[in-house]
Amino acid sequence: MQLLNTLGPLAGVMYLMYLSLGALPYWITLLLALPAAGLLVRTFIIMHDCAHGSFFRSRRANTIVGWITGVLTVTPFAQWRHTHALHHASSGDLARRGSGDVDTLTVREYESRSRWGRFKYRIVRNPFILFGIGPLHFMIDNRIPPKGTSLRDKVGRSVWSTNLALVVLIVAISLLVDWRVIVLTYLPAMYIAAAAGIWLFYVQHQFEDTYWKDHETWDYATAAIRGSSYFRLPKVLDWFTGSIGFHHVHHLGPRIPNYRLQQAHRDNPVFHDVTTLTIAGSIQTLRLALWDEEREVLVSFGEAKRRRHERRIAALASAR
Repeated sequence: MQLLNTLGPLAGVMYLMYLSLGALPYWITLLLALPAAGLLVRTFIIMHDCAHGSFFRSRRANTIVGWITGVLTVTPFAQWRHTHALHHASSGDLARRGSGDVDTLTVREYESRSRWGRFKYRIVRNPFILFGIGPLHFMIDNRIPPKGTSLRDKVGRSVWSTNLALVVLIVAISLLVDWRVIVLTYLPAMYIAAAAGIWLFYVQHQFEDTYWKDHETWDYATAAIRGSSYFRLPKVLDWFTGSIGFHHVHHLGPRIPNYRLQQAHRDNPVFHDVTTLTIAGSIQTLRLALWDEEREVLVSFGEAKRRRHERRIAALASAR
């Protein structure tokens, strides 16, 4: 049912975008890109569930549908499945950062960097870069297989088979209509979808009282509940995002399919004591950038600078 009510409307909206080209002002086409983007996000969630083996009972069905929905969202299925599994296995572990998460430094690490190093980190954490350039990076980076992989392993084959499928689709559409149709319809929708996806992933882990621990004291279950938010969305957006706002449920039980997340949250008290974010509240997370190990909270660059200044004053006062 989710395949029907997602891929069917996606094809319909993309066709309407195609019909609108030339017949209507282009801003109408861009308006239609919004529901198309929402349906692409929902398509990605289906691929995401297939990667966890939760969408179907059949492993083969998950692999086939995962690969197809991966092509539609320009994501190599096996490669993303591998990276995402590492993310689940290490989320909140300070010693294992860098696997499918947003780059996060501790205050101490940031202050120990050179001026150039701090500048680069500020650029990476800038919202305009994260959500403006980030979608382009997502689409381009997924075209390149990881170093050391080849066609002999699943990850390498996944990247090249997805790239080949995209080339075939682009050539076919170019021969049937015009290559500019792809640029004017699919690319805007995919760009918006990728930006929305990055935003969802960001607010689900980047909030003030999130969870980061040294490897020795890190705990998977605690990281899942405390390090993942419940992003409470209006029903329409919850539908488009495949209920991924129940991210705390998903991290603790990744084999729960998206169409059971809300029920799992409702029926299990363990999921009720969790950080809840609304759309308005999630905007406040944009200022956060550094993990304060002393207070165990995410802080802004300004807060980190102010506390550093306070420590200097305290040190001078004690020296006297």
